[in-house]
Amino acid sequence: MTLTGLVYGEIYLNHDTGSGHPETAERLTAIIEALKEEQLLDKLLKIEPAPAEKDVLELCHDPYYIDSFKTAVENSHPFLHTPECPLSPATYEVALCAVGGVLKGIDRVMEGLVNNCFCAVRPPGHHAERSKAMGFCYFNNVAVAARYLQNQYALERILVIDWDVHHGNGTQNIFEDDPTVFYVSFHQDPLSCYPGTGWVQETGNGKGKGYTQNFPMAPYAGEKEYLEAIERVDKQMKDFKPQFILISAGFDAHKADPLAHIQLTRKGYGEFTRKIKRMAADHAEGRLVSVLEGGYNLKALGDSVKTHIQVLMEA
Repeated sequence: MTLTGLVYGEIYLNHDTGSGHPETAERLTAIIEALKEEQLLDKLLKIEPAPAEKDVLELCHDPYYIDSFKTAVENSHPFLHTPECPLSPATYEVALCAVGGVLKGIDRVMEGLVNNCFCAVRPPGHHAERSKAMGFCYFNNVAVAARYLQNQYALERILVIDWDVHHGNGTQNIFEDDPTVFYVSFHQDPLSCYPGTGWVQETGNGKGKGYTQNFPMAPYAGEKEYLEAIERVDKQMKDFKPQFILISAGFDAHKADPLAHIQLTRKGYGEFTRKIKRMAADHAEGRLVSVLEGGYNLKALGDSVKTHIQVLMEA
């Protein structure tokens, strides 16, 4: 059995999004309950989060944006930039710990204490741009993680695979000029799904041209289309040779999810995980950290994460 880490802390439950918002604390409690039911929780190395330092956040976010986020919470503003991103008294601290938790998971992998890690964090991050909150996201957890790997551990090539059903506009925006971070996104067609970005022709800019790859999926696409796409990515990685793989792991492409129309199942997420894990073994010494993004049907989310983690634990 592979030793797998789990980043989780009850602090993540303190970000209150209010009545009727899809991104709730119950998402994480559903995941933890699913892991308990399968008797997986005690088999994982528990990793406690800690707040990320401002200088680490500044690897991807404008200092003024970080300060304005903190000030908005202190002044009891109802939301940051958009009603999609509501604020509560704990939101800033929880967002710091979402980033910081992912960094702790990376440290445990780089130290060799675990082979891979799943980060059950909130709020999610892949829509957050350098100085803009959107799509339930405030800090871009995975983007900061990629820069942290490069700065803290001197890794040169990072692969970010984003399988959330919504395009990770923030992650793409942050890295689109950079050939050292290869960003791949599988998401529902931008014509029919938020945020309306992620077209095939968006492949990066300048030196980063060719290091962004988008796979917009037609509504009701399923495992076949996704598995064909990941095979294409696998072939490209023989040239890029990533030294670490980060997954923006949204589970809202599940057929039961209320916010989109893709037909993945828990079995499909398992197969997808297995292929990416093999890619990490081939190129990155197995180093893989998966970070929760979306997923809004609680039963489907718990079941899918459970299957995802079971595959991460496979020998």
